[in-house]
Amino acid sequence: MAAFKLFSFGASGKIRGGVHPEPRKQATSDRPIETAFPLPPLLYLSLQQHAGQPAEPVVRVGERVLKGQLLAAGQGTISAPVHAPTSGVVTDILDYPAAHPSALPTPTLLLEPDGEDRWIETQEVADPFSLPPEEISARVGAAGVVGMGGAAFPSAVKLNLGRKTKIQTLLINGGECEPYLTCDDRLMRERAADIVDGILIMLHGLECNQAIVGIEDNKPEAYAAMREAAAPHGGKVDVRQVPSLYPMGWDKQLIRYFTGKEVPAGGRSADVGVLMHNVATAYAVQQAVRYGKPLVSRVVTVSGSAVAAPRNVEAPIGTLLADLLAFCGHRPDDTASYVMGGPMMGDSLPHPKVPLVKGTCGILALSPQEVAVSDAKACIRCSRCVSACPAGLLPLEMMARIRAGQLESALGYGLKDCISCGSCSYVCPSEIPLVHYFKYASGELVAREQMKHRTEQTKRLAEERQARFERHKREQAALAAQRKAQAQQRKAEEAA
Repeated sequence: MAAFKLFSFGASGKIRGGVHPEPRKQATSDRPIETAFPLPPLLYLSLQQHAGQPAEPVVRVGERVLKGQLLAAGQGTISAPVHAPTSGVVTDILDYPAAHPSALPTPTLLLEPDGEDRWIETQEVADPFSLPPEEISARVGAAGVVGMGGAAFPSAVKLNLGRKTKIQTLLINGGECEPYLTCDDRLMRERAADIVDGILIMLHGLECNQAIVGIEDNKPEAYAAMREAAAPHGGKVDVRQVPSLYPMGWDKQLIRYFTGKEVPAGGRSADVGVLMHNVATAYAVQQAVRYGKPLVSRVVTVSGSAVAAPRNVEAPIGTLLADLLAFCGHRPDDTASYVMGGPMMGDSLPHPKVPLVKGTCGILALSPQEVAVSDAKACIRCSRCVSACPAGLLPLEMMARIRAGQLESALGYGLKDCISCGSCSYVCPSEIPLVHYFKYASGELVAREQMKHRTEQTKRLAEERQARFERHKREQAALAAQRKAQAQQRKAEEAA
């Protein structure tokens, strides 16, 4: 069982909980980002690869498009557009398995590359700091930039929210605490100046003067590169180290560590004057605002014991994960599990024939030796899960109530505040899959709420239908009475 401990850092406050999983980053941490990834025969562009409403296609089947051209526009307040990762022909718009554990079909646009990789005419901005702050958000939104740490929340929405709430601190997450993943580490080591430029552009868009970059202390090269890139900017971008502890990349954990502020349960970081973005998001913002390039590719870590040549690859959005694995020497017969993201919070996939989306930071092909499956034993109430929980919850109490079917009671113990980081499961000596219980309970409660909403909606529609029927009946009765009175009046007049 891996060791874990609670840290305390003076004025910054305590780092609550956390664990030390084996890093397993050595296979890719020293390999530069490879950009010569061959274009696959087809790109599968999901129209729902971000939080919020799916994008709506604006192109037709058979239409020829250029790299960076708008393919689908965002719908509603929370949404993001989708752009062409290369030049080619739109061959179909259909339902295709999503990059999700369910692999359920979702609307997807198919693009056949023509091999020319021709860009649209981009609108470069020599001085982004001369633009109005609102224009920064508008350009970021038009470029389809979303949170690239995994949440995939539209970045323009967060920038607008931060400006309206007048945040005091922009926090940049460079922790990358998940095992195996090194894409952000390599991005900071190789493109630090662009990342810092993107941070400064976001500060301008937020009308904020302070940014803090948190990098785990097991990434000295990234830390040195970012410090050097930030040095000429007069302290506006403060690059600091944080302990290498999982889940140090969680926004509430970093906020508490750097500012001593506690984000209230159910609240947002903006409530305490802080906004958080990922380093890869900062790079995408810089490319969008300064060079007019929409988000059409990203750096992804391909690793695991079933991969012969693990590496970090900059690949077009829409590439099948199976193509990425094949490029890195995948051994399917030696693969016991596919994981999109990291092994702690990533999603287990039934197969790798799903597309790379904007929030995908890694694809792991794990061998049977890396996927240990054992039978859960009875809880010994050692409370290790309580000590490890970064949210300060009581996992053993929540689990007991969920097993008893008392899901609403589990809410009282903070089920909604669980971030599904898996720290509790990792340290449990009884090997109880605690986080599975919490995910099940959360999904079941959502399903019950939806069922309740549907029932209430059905009841309301039935009541409205009955009310319309009664109203129609009264109107018909009144009309019949009126006609009868008119007929009687005519008879009386004729008799007179």
